[in-house]
Amino acid sequence: MTTYSQIATLAAGVAGVSFLGYCLYFDRKRRCDPLFKQKLKERRLKNQKSADDDSSSSVLPDMKDQEAVQKFFLDEVSKGEECLSMQDYDNCVKHLTNAIVVCGQPQQLLQVFKQTLPPDVFQSLVQNIALYGAMQMQKMQPSPSQASAQVTEDNDGLD
Repeated sequence: MTTYSQIATLAAGVAGVSFLGYCLYFDRKRRCDPLFKQKLKERRLKNQKSADDDSSSSVLPDMKDQEAVQKFFLDEVSKGEECLSMQDYDNCVKHLTNAIVVCGQPQQLLQVFKQTLPPDVFQSLVQNIALYGAMQMQKMQPSPSQASAQVTEDNDGLD
C-alpha cells in the first residue's frame, strides 16, 4: 500500500524531471537558432554601450578646470541633441541635466531649452533638475546619527 509521502515524492520527482526536460528542450531550440550568436553579440554590445554611457555621463568634471567643464558641457549638449533627434527622451533629459549642472548661467540655458525642446521633454528636464538639487541638498546635510553625535559631544563639557 502506498502512502501519501511516497505519492508526493513521486509527483515532485516527475515535476522536477519535466521542468528539467522543458529547460533543456528550449535551451537546445534557442542555441540551434542560426541567428543566436549574432543576437547574443548585439545584446552584449548594447549592454556594454549603455554601461559605458551611464558611467561616463555620471562623472562630473573638476569644476576648477574650465577647459574640462567646457568640453563636458559641449559633449553633454551634443549627446542630448543626438538623443533628441533619435527621440530617446530619457537619455536626452539625462544629458541636458548634466549640461545644466555644470553651466555657468543655467537660467539662460533653461530659457533656450524652453524655446527649443518639446513641452513634455522640457517639463521632464525641469523635474530632473529639481530632483538633482534635492539629492545635492541631502548630501550636504548630516545624517541624523551624525547630528546627534555632534550634539552629545557639545554637551559633554557642560554637565
